[in-house]
Amino acid sequence: MPADPRAVLDRSAPAPDATVAYGRHPDQVADLRRPAGNGPPRPLVVVVHGGFWRAEYDRAHTGPLAAALAGLGHPVAQLEYRRTGQPGGGWPGTLTDVLAGVAALPGLAGPVLGDRLRPGPPLLVGHSAGGHLALYAAASAPNTVAGVLALAPVADLAEAYRLDLDSGAVAALLGGGPAEHPERYADADPAVRVPPPTPTVVVHGTLDRQVPVALSRSYVAAARAAGSRIRLVELPGCEHFGLIDPESSAWPEVALALRSLQVDHCH
Repeated sequence: MPADPRAVLDRSAPAPDATVAYGRHPDQVADLRRPAGNGPPRPLVVVVHGGFWRAEYDRAHTGPLAAALAGLGHPVAQLEYRRTGQPGGGWPGTLTDVLAGVAALPGLAGPVLGDRLRPGPPLLVGHSAGGHLALYAAASAPNTVAGVLALAPVADLAEAYRLDLDSGAVAALLGGGPAEHPERYADADPAVRVPPPTPTVVVHGTLDRQVPVALSRSYVAAARAAGSRIRLVELPGCEHFGLIDPESSAWPEVALALRSLQVDHCH
């Protein structure tokens, strides 16, 4: 692993092949990357970035991840969305942006990615807060999502609020706690909306200090109890940022988990 796990956040990546807009706001866009090589058409992979839903974190830090996925032969879109601290971000704009983007991107990507893109709903790869948004999108609009790979997701918003993850990040997203806004938590919290309606794999490092692995364990246990075939892959010795770093020891496990979802999707 790199000496500083956060190094990936500032690492440069090749420029995307195109940027498309799914709405009028400057952040209602996605960067598209053509898959390397000459492989068969594959479903679009939509990368939903994390950063605790906050404006200071944008899609740029998932460039290395997206470029590596394209290098493995996946057509990739890096989704941007309005975030807390921006006009229209938070509740409900952050959530509705992701739903709109996920629904629109296969169509928008078609002219750019051409015959390398298999028609149909995309697979979502979400990290941290983006893992929450990917699980939310699948629960809210399952017809627009083929499967979810959730990397260290904030899968239990009520518990994340109680733990005060990233100094009030969940309160900033939803405007307060579960007692103040029970209806918002009922809509937005993946832990309430189990089982997930699409094939789902959760990958989480046991050394994660940003999002404790306990959130994924409890979410997956609840989803399984509700009848889901969801899988949890725990990576001992892995922290939060290794999951989006193609140079980390966790990367082969991430790539394998995505491939397993594709196999699910084909059958």
